[in-house]
Amino acid sequence: MKKTKFYVVWQGRKTGIFTDWKECEKQIKGFEDAKYKSFDSIAEAEAAIQGSYWEFVTKKEAKPALKEAPASIGSPIKDSIVVDAAWNTATGDMEYQGIYYQTGQRIFLQGPFADGTNNIGEFLAIVHALAYLQKKESNLPVYSDSRTAISWIRKKHANTKLALTPRNKPVFEMLQRAERWLATNTFSNKILKWETEYWGENPADFGRK
Repeated sequence: MKKTKFYVVWQGRKTGIFTDWKECEKQIKGFEDAKYKSFDSIAEAEAAIQGSYWEFVTKKEAKPALKEAPASIGSPIKDSIVVDAAWNTATGDMEYQGIYYQTGQRIFLQGPFADGTNNIGEFLAIVHALAYLQKKESNLPVYSDSRTAISWIRKKHANTKLALTPRNKPVFEMLQRAERWLATNTFSNKILKWETEYWGENPADFGRK
């Protein structure tokens, strides 16, 4: 028997608690800066709706202390763009964003897109950042915490095993454009790995873990 989820919408077309994902999705899909989260019980949802969204999306289990970064890793470059993607396990929707690390300013946000994957989102985010920086004639480095996406950038090909469907056709069209951009453009920007175990959470993380 499928377990009932309770969806709290703090900011959307309608706010409140929803027990049906499709109904919740109507309130948040395409709504700029929508704020929502799922809970396993009605008691948790009722408590959440009385509080702030940020109280719940930032509430995480205790994590081990950060490791001291060796000299070979050092500290992240503040004058950089950091990218990340989010994949919704309930819907399969994917989105990605880029943040200017030094100020925390969001540079771009794309999605959600139906039936994507996290690695695809990470790959598209890196290419988006590179194209953005090219237009700005900037050689800022780009950070991602996805080794897979970084390897795809080097190969100029997204080696995804995701199957093409009518729902995710737009995602595959974006992948084709991204691969074409990589094949026809050159860039001097360094693509660097965000070292989470030493530096903490990626600043572009969506905070939904």
